[in-house]
Amino acid sequence: MKKIIILLIAVISAYSCGDSKNEVVVDNTIVNVSVAKPNSNASGQFFTASGQIEADQFSNLSTKITGYIENIYVKIGDKVTKGQLLLKINNTDIEAQRAQVKAKLLQAEANFKIAENNYNRFKKLYEQKSASTKEFEDVQAAYDIASAQVEAVKEMENEVSAMLNYSSITAPFSGVITDVFVKEGNMALPGNPLLGIENPNNLVATAEIPEMYLTKVNKGDQVKVRIKSNQTLLNGKVREISRSSQNSGGQYLAKVEIPNTEEGIFSGMDVTTEFPFEGTSGERITIPKSILIHKGQLSGIYTLSQSNTAVLRWLRLGKEYGDQIEVLSGLSADEAYIMEADGKLYNGVKIQIK
Repeated sequence: MKKIIILLIAVISAYSCGDSKNEVVVDNTIVNVSVAKPNSNASGQFFTASGQIEADQFSNLSTKITGYIENIYVKIGDKVTKGQLLLKINNTDIEAQRAQVKAKLLQAEANFKIAENNYNRFKKLYEQKSASTKEFEDVQAAYDIASAQVEAVKEMENEVSAMLNYSSITAPFSGVITDVFVKEGNMALPGNPLLGIENPNNLVATAEIPEMYLTKVNKGDQVKVRIKSNQTLLNGKVREISRSSQNSGGQYLAKVEIPNTEEGIFSGMDVTTEFPFEGTSGERITIPKSILIHKGQLSGIYTLSQSNTAVLRWLRLGKEYGDQIEVLSGLSADEAYIMEADGKLYNGVKIQIK
């Protein structure tokens, strides 16, 4: 009898524990959210190309002489004006060459003067039949040689003067110093860059055009240029297109004119350029890339159900347009999605639109 009573107590206890574990917990959490609808565009087709902002006027300054760098008068970031002295190279050797050439020129001019006097004298004698043809021709040859020697030495003088000009590096245009490749005391070598300079008031955007789209881009096309770092959107116009990809890794480079009145735009910034081309028109919807939720290879967003709860919706995505991305399927143009939430979102959580 005791065994039966103990068994009944155990069964009752088991039922009692099971009931407590299966209690339904009601979630009364409500998350405040803000919603938006996709951007729609009923225009034609587009493709995007990556590139950078570049100065349309830039130069790496070098020299044609060899010598030690005496002085560097600028540093990176300095604004300079056209003709301003930027760097000085020691020119002692060239000055010595110029002194030697000047001495040679004086000697050559003296020899020419003697030859000229002899020529004039023998010319009169020859005309008076007092000098032979052979004598006059010898004097005339000496005169021509002396004249040629003077011209040769003058050319040497011009070359030395030009070399002296290469010892003083000046700004070819007004702009900003972007690079200083050397230090005072370094040896300057012909062709090696010394300073970099560019004009920050004349900027262009470059774009790397894939081969498949090259024939769809034309000079004068109106395009959209987006600065990746700050999402600034600029109106641009295609100015030139390279028809060779030999030196650009299989891409065809295009230059796009952009307005230079915008602040916060600098050479070297990464950009994406949107090129329109003729094709089948149709509605394209886009959403911000920042709201996407990723799980493995899946990407989705939270939408609203009819009972005001959050629903995770997986999407098929297309091309990127700056901070926007195209939605190919999974969301229609008139459906709202959750843009921001004050709390954690998950499937089924109750929401309240702010």
